[in-house]
Amino acid sequence: MQESIIDELKEAFRVLPGVGQKTAQRMVLHLLERDRRGGMHLGQKILEAMERVGQCRMCRNLSESDICAICDNAQRDHSQLCVVESPVDVIAIEQSASYRGCYFVLMGNLSPIDGIGPEELGMKSLADRCESNIGEVILALGASVEGEATAHYISELLKSMSVKVTRIARGIPIGGELEYVDGNTLALALSGRKPL
Repeated sequence: MQESIIDELKEAFRVLPGVGQKTAQRMVLHLLERDRRGGMHLGQKILEAMERVGQCRMCRNLSESDICAICDNAQRDHSQLCVVESPVDVIAIEQSASYRGCYFVLMGNLSPIDGIGPEELGMKSLADRCESNIGEVILALGASVEGEATAHYISELLKSMSVKVTRIARGIPIGGELEYVDGNTLALALSGRKPL
């Protein structure tokens, strides 16, 4: 028996994090029963974003242009590079208003079991970027096993370069993700960073 378009739409909503069967059903029925115009707008914006949003060629953050607004901003401190796991971490740090440098977004952590190695995280691009005018690399990675392994790998990768490698101070819970940390805790962690 062929699935109905409603069932297919419910399954499509389940690709979002935290959206289970009941939540997906609630969303689909809301759009179909009460907000078809909103559903059309949502579909259009999703298509636009999928077609137009790529990665900044300098920092790998999500961007509609070749170079993102942060990398292109002359007011930023281009000698500081904060390495984060994902774009949501950039948003969290930016909301703390405590950092004025640039970023490098790994789009994950080292995880051999999941097939994520240095190539997938852009480690060569990170090393290349650190060879020119970078004075400090701040590792702002989660305190998970994968985050620790990634931080260690990066510190070893950059050891031979004349770049200072620091790590944000603790205060972020073990296993915690930056996107869930409040701005004050994140600001304190950034200001209390120390060399590895």
